Amino acid sequence: MRHHSHLAGLAGHGRHLFMRLAPHLARHAIGRHGGFWGGGHDDGFGPGGPGGFDGEGWRRGRKFSADDLQLLLLSLLEEKPSHGYELIKALETRTSGFYKPSPGVVYPALTYLEEVGYATVDTEGNKKRYQLSEAGKAHLAANRERVDVMVARLRHVARKMEWMRRAMSGEPQPDPEQGGWLPELMQARAALKQALALRSEANVDEQRRIAEILSRATAEIEAGPRS
Repeated sequence: MRHHSHLAGLAGHGRHLFMRLAPHLARHAIGRHGGFWGGGHDDGFGPGGPGGFDGEGWRRGRKFSADDLQLLLLSLLEEKPSHGYELIKALETRTSGFYKPSPGVVYPALTYLEEVGYATVDTEGNKKRYQLSEAGKAHLAANRERVDVMVARLRHVARKMEWMRRAMSGEPQPDPEQGGWLPELMQARAALKQALALRSEANVDEQRRIAEILSRATAEIEAGPRS
């Protein structure tokens, strides 16, 4: 009963939380010209994180770099040759509308990819269709992990925004069997953030102990489900 009452409390405060947090998230997530800014995930020890899109976290206020966007575009071209507007739409779709780069950002990136030989171009009337070159395939393969992390985090933030939107509107969250998040997982994430926040002034020994615990947990998560 305590578990259910806690969830009910979360739902009851959903609208209030979204109204407070959504503008903050959006402000740090979308640049003025459609670029992506690090969402500044809160790891309990302060805003942001130690790095950018290199797998270590998102630094608050860090704009989506030119290299990041180029790699994402190459990953889309790996799937199929596309026009610029199709690539913009694909990025928007992949992130549930959360990230939609402007033409003024995408087309210069595509021009650069063509110039360095990572993409080739077919002209159809006044339209250009881009496709991945052999050099582009090699560059993408060398940066595969970085691309996978970027895509995963973009999708996660988009999913989080949708979760908050549903909480605000009073809509039920998706069933976990249909891709929704388990209440237990959300509670565990919140409890971890609170535990870390309460230890933000921990001494060196305590910080080491916490780091070891988190490293073990990370290894178990990355190992995947037990057979």
